[in-house]
Amino acid sequence: MSPAFRAMDVEPRTKGVLLEPFVHQVGGHSCVLRFNETTLCKPLVPREHQFYETLPAEMRKFTPQYKGVVSVRFEEDEDRNLCLIAYPLKGDHGTVDIVDNSDCEPKNKLLRWTNKKHHILETEKTPKDWVRQHRKEEKMKSHKLEEEFEWLKKSEVLYYSVEKKGNVSSQLKHYNPWSMKCHQQQLQRMKENAKHRNQYKFILLENLTSRYEVPCVLDLKMGTRQHGDDASEEKAANQIRKCQQSTSAVIGVRVCGMQVYQAGTGQLMFMNKYHGRKLSVQGFKEALFQFFHNGRYLRRELLGPVLKKLAELKAVLERQESYRFYSSSLLLIYDGKEWPEVALDSDAEDLEDLSEESADESAGAYAYKPIGASSVDVRMIDFAHTTCRLYGEDTVVHEGQDAGYIFGLQSLIDIVTEISEESGE
Repeated sequence: MSPAFRAMDVEPRTKGVLLEPFVHQVGGHSCVLRFNETTLCKPLVPREHQFYETLPAEMRKFTPQYKGVVSVRFEEDEDRNLCLIAYPLKGDHGTVDIVDNSDCEPKNKLLRWTNKKHHILETEKTPKDWVRQHRKEEKMKSHKLEEEFEWLKKSEVLYYSVEKKGNVSSQLKHYNPWSMKCHQQQLQRMKENAKHRNQYKFILLENLTSRYEVPCVLDLKMGTRQHGDDASEEKAANQIRKCQQSTSAVIGVRVCGMQVYQAGTGQLMFMNKYHGRKLSVQGFKEALFQFFHNGRYLRRELLGPVLKKLAELKAVLERQESYRFYSSSLLLIYDGKEWPEVALDSDAEDLEDLSEESADESAGAYAYKPIGASSVDVRMIDFAHTTCRLYGEDTVVHEGQDAGYIFGLQSLIDIVTEISEESGE
């Protein structure tokens, strides 16, 4: 087991990193936070952490780069606003890049997690009436939060008009409903436990959207089975029902979330997982078409690179013995910003090669951005329920490849190919 699983031991230091909301999260229920421009962090799940630490070399191209573990805790600023701050674990100096956050907005302009610290320490001597009123207010806020979540569930597809003259990427911060839903839920969970615990381990991962001006993101839940081997009977039954009632059972993939900027209409479109579960196979195909459509025309130049990467990923997974990626997602990402047309004398093949190189982790900080904006990323994420024979503590050991996931990949390849052929690619 990794040394990072030892008792929490934080390295004393005067300055941590203020964590901000990650505005491009479109699916999943685990909160993802922005550590810095190129790095995200999310709550550490031992099984997922083990996956990243034992990841086969040939899969690294198709997963976010793993950057280490940090300790996250609540702190108050000078205005008693509750913030989440990340600190390096003791002895992990090399894994955490504490950077200058001077380019971020001042603390008093950041999106607040809450106005005040809401849990009451037992040592505080407060009037009983005040405590009673405080608890009543907390209960009302909790109900209001649940009502907002219900509204989000009903508003499964949302469109927002953006100011074309303004900075589209900055406007995204104020619109993504699923991102804010996950943040509120995570904060609520941590607040409820704050009396007993104020330190959490988070893993650091590469921010896959950092090199895109206006990221368009599609989150696909992969495979014909979603529950892990350790799931309770109730949990397994619930996940089986979701698969049976969605495209997961038929084609091994379903939409879990989508964020698209349609430059032609100046609109941002968000689709959540509740809508994704209701889609038929034809509806799934139409959603995929919509993802690659900018409001005026289909982004055909993206389809070839996507198909190439999906085929490469499929070949890699066919060589992975005993892995099962239950409840894992696949992200497709491209830039929705309109770029100048490629010069007539440009070599399309050279541009594609450069795009491929910039997506590879060996290319470093992604300094190159192709003029034709044909760069598209395909990455696997979310491994909290992944299993493999290398995980010695697992009682169930699977043989062979993950047929359900590979089936979903092949279905995705077939559908993208259909879209390409029908559009005259």
